[in-house]
Amino acid sequence: MTDRDITVTVDGKPETAAAQDRTLLVHWLRDALDKRGPKIGCDTGNCGACTVRWDGALVKSCMVLAVQADGDTVETAAGLSEVDGSLNRVQQCFKDHHALQCGYCTSGMLMTATDFLDSGESVTEETTRRAIKGNICRCTGYHNIVQAIRAAASPEERL
Repeated sequence: MTDRDITVTVDGKPETAAAQDRTLLVHWLRDALDKRGPKIGCDTGNCGACTVRWDGALVKSCMVLAVQADGDTVETAAGLSEVDGSLNRVQQCFKDHHALQCGYCTSGMLMTATDFLDSGESVTEETTRRAIKGNICRCTGYHNIVQAIRAAASPEERL
């Protein structure tokens, strides 16, 4: 296998690095670019820890080859923060509602939550639980995650 340079705009910044044809996007982000947000949990698309937005579509980056994203845009949880580096509303609600413990699933959950909230779908407990069904959390039992997402949807709601 030969390496070839690919360029992907990651969190608003063009990034160029070598990738083999078989390199998964999650591995390229983590190994070539040192982007540690997307986690490697299963490499089978089941856990959601590697979830990113690729050209606006939510994907599990362990199911995409890096070379497929050449010339495209990828958003990770690190790109969600405000320009000054402070937490955005979804991140802050996760913090305020204790929606994380070990943190392994958090970046994938944040990306899924952001995509769900951006969809304009009604944010009820049922729709929120359905939205995050492709993300596995082994720590929190989901209650706090659901509450954090619902709080992020309601600007007047704070802890």
